Amino acid sequence: MNKIASAFASGKAFIPFITCGDPDLETTKACIREMVSNGAGLIELGIPFSDPTAEGPVIQGANIRALASGTTTDKIFEMVTELRKEINTPMVFMTYANVVYSYGSERFLAACARVGIDGLILPDLPYEEKEEFLPVCRKYGVNLISLIAPTSAGRIAQIAKEAEGFIYLVSSLGVTGTRSEITTDLGSIVKVVRENSAVPCAIGFGISTPEQAAKMAAISDGAIVGSAIIKILARYGTDAPPYVGQFVKSMKQAINGLHLPAAG
Repeated sequence: MNKIASAFASGKAFIPFITCGDPDLETTKACIREMVSNGAGLIELGIPFSDPTAEGPVIQGANIRALASGTTTDKIFEMVTELRKEINTPMVFMTYANVVYSYGSERFLAACARVGIDGLILPDLPYEEKEEFLPVCRKYGVNLISLIAPTSAGRIAQIAKEAEGFIYLVSSLGVTGTRSEITTDLGSIVKVVRENSAVPCAIGFGISTPEQAAKMAAISDGAIVGSAIIKILARYGTDAPPYVGQFVKSMKQAINGLHLPAAG
């Protein structure tokens, strides 16, 4: 079993996202420790970028704050190295193709393997162009995570067949951000995924409440939450870690509620 698969081995996974360096890397480390201790199955680490095209205003703001605080890719690698001395939870990077290109794909993936990053999500990488990164990812044992969106339509089966690590199912059209409700027919998409792949499938984009997390996990293998966590960081700054921990705990409990026996 690979490291990412282990996140889903004991039930539904709660996957929190955090932008590294917002407001500083010490706070990021403290938040990650809180996430792990409160039940996160896998953690998405955002590498800040000046033009995060898939992100809404909340995560864009986090990218701006992180870059302003002097966060660099090298400093993030150093942070992960420190965390790996105490944390075994799977971690993946979520960033943009230009970040990897500018660092040097080979150098970047070699560093991922060295520090213990298990996967890479590039939301601006089209499925048809994944061969730009897939060979070097496989060379260093880093899963290149596939995204499936409501617009993937006829490509869903093919993407699922070739997926590794886990499949990131985008819940709705548009950029990241909390939504009052998610109306996409995700069940039918998950059905096609299940028919074509044994790789776990988690739903992200727009999930902000325990109720939404439970609903999404009910039809998939887990829920991914980013903007709601970034809002906590924006509100509390360096005091945010315990509040992030409480939020992760509430989301994990909601997902676990799916496994409770029915009353009566």
